[in-house]
Amino acid sequence: MHELGITRSIVSIVEEAANGRRVRRVTLDVGRLAGVIPEALSFCFDVVSKGTVLDGARLDIREIAGRCRCLDCSAEFETSTLYQACGCGSRHLERLAGEELKIREMELEEAA
Repeated sequence: MHELGITRSIVSIVEEAANGRRVRRVTLDVGRLAGVIPEALSFCFDVVSKGTVLDGARLDIREIAGRCRCLDCSAEFETSTLYQACGCGSRHLERLAGEELKIREMELEEAA
């Protein structure tokens, strides 16, 4: 499960950015074409964040739909797979969205 390693990296990045302050919430953008299972990230987050400044923080995951543009006919369309052909039959596509995996924002507790 590569989500465990990804979650460890996310927790490490947020923990460093929080600079010792408690984290209440972390929001991630996860593209449907990124090859990551959001439910697995959520499960791993609860385990990996134990004992850190993220312990008890809420994880919000925004799923981003896959979008492509056909380089032959210029049509844009939503896709749930990396292998979908355009309506014109072409597989010569530019991916526009859906491969994201990024920390969008984090909410910290007020400094004491």
